[in-house]
Amino acid sequence: MKKVISILTIILFAYSSLYAQREAGDVRKGNREYKKQNFTEAEVNYRRGLETNRNSYEAQYNLGDALFRQDKYADAQSAFETAAKTLDKKEDSERYAKTMHNIGNCAFAQQQYDKAVAAYQESLRANPKDNDTRYNLVKAMEMLQQQQQQQQQQQNQDQKQDKQDQQEQQQQEQQEQQNQQQQQEEQEAQQSEDQMDKETAEQILQALEQDEQDTQEKLQRQQGKKRRVEKEW
Repeated sequence: MKKVISILTIILFAYSSLYAQREAGDVRKGNREYKKQNFTEAEVNYRRGLETNRNSYEAQYNLGDALFRQDKYADAQSAFETAAKTLDKKEDSERYAKTMHNIGNCAFAQQQYDKAVAAYQESLRANPKDNDTRYNLVKAMEMLQQQQQQQQQQQNQDQKQDKQDQQEQQQQEQQEQQNQQQQQEEQEAQQSEDQMDKETAEQILQALEQDEQDTQEKLQRQQGKKRRVEKEW
């Protein structure tokens, strides 16, 4: 990463010195603040310069670098991309190559290695002899491969965890079904027992009633015999 940042610094100073004489007052002030490492003040001045000339490549490019120095990588990338759009990649291949190089640096800093690889490759198409860009491209490709491997490992772990969660859920559902079935069987058994107890009680009651009826009938028969015997006398 230090290699990437150092390359960006060299590129910016080269352009600052080259175009300082041509820039409007705000952009020149921004360059002076940048050299003092007052990157926030430099950003303010570059933005003022863009208010005067929205199509200024130098203001957009230098704004991107000032933002990068403040770790505002996404904003810096946007500024460099805007700067690249002001160029004709064939007629101004050198500046286009360096701008794409810096877009790659911004993407690299955000761990967007696929975008970094694409930007470095575009830079090399414009300037195939740039060894710094080639170095960064190799590094970005290595980081991209590592990132993809980590993502694949994470995906495998997530799939394994999902499968484990599904199994646990199925086991839990099965356990709940078993518990429900057991509760239902217990309720049915209790209902059956209650029904049996009720039937048994009814049978006992009927038996008692029958015994009582038999006893009454027996007494009535005995009393009837006694009256007949007394009458015969």
